[in-house]
Amino acid sequence: MIPTYNEADNIPELLKALFNLNLNQTHVLIVDDNSPDGTGDIAEALKDRYPGKISVMHREGKQGLGTAYIAGFKQAIREGADVIVQMDADFSHSPQKIPALVDKLETWDMALGSRYVTGGSLDEGWAFWRKGLSSFGNLYARVILGMKIRDLTGGFRAWRRETLLGIPLERVKSQGYAFQVEMAYITQRKGFNITEVPIYFADREKGDSKMSWKIQIEAAFRVWSILFEYRDLQPDR
Repeated sequence: MIPTYNEADNIPELLKALFNLNLNQTHVLIVDDNSPDGTGDIAEALKDRYPGKISVMHREGKQGLGTAYIAGFKQAIREGADVIVQMDADFSHSPQKIPALVDKLETWDMALGSRYVTGGSLDEGWAFWRKGLSSFGNLYARVILGMKIRDLTGGFRAWRRETLLGIPLERVKSQGYAFQVEMAYITQRKGFNITEVPIYFADREKGDSKMSWKIQIEAAFRVWSILFEYRDLQPDR
């Protein structure tokens, strides 16, 4: 499941890379927020190249990354997916790592592509301040929420269907980095097991980053709300 906004330069090559993996019964769901550059139309056109393997959800406008993910999760579940992989469209998440994430679901409820475990790394082109901000943001959230996961803000994840069905998706409010933190925290509160798989996080080569100071500030404050909003959650098992 791939949320998109102005990813016209990336989506054709990403779909090619995904289907070249030759995974059994692979289906790609693209959730597009009415991209001005025509990403949604390009995705529709690619259905002819990959018949029966692509679905496109067209939303009315830019409604936020968090709501795009939630809409995509619900649609994937309705379509009968047993495993849902979420990833960015800009090749910061390597398709080649998908099999490793999916394999972990044999014994784990969610597998997370991590930049901060042994073997994981960030693009060398990242500025020092950017690396420091990312590292601090993860440490900040981990300490406040009491979580052992090292890459709480990572958006490259594989979920078992049952895990997402066990999470109260209707309560999730965050966007951007905070969305990833909130989903991980809820998963832990519900008693599901999370593992991390080391990845190399590449910087995008095409298109513009969606990250902004506004999103980062929201994440810093949102972590405290997350801590208190889910105090009632208990494992079902």
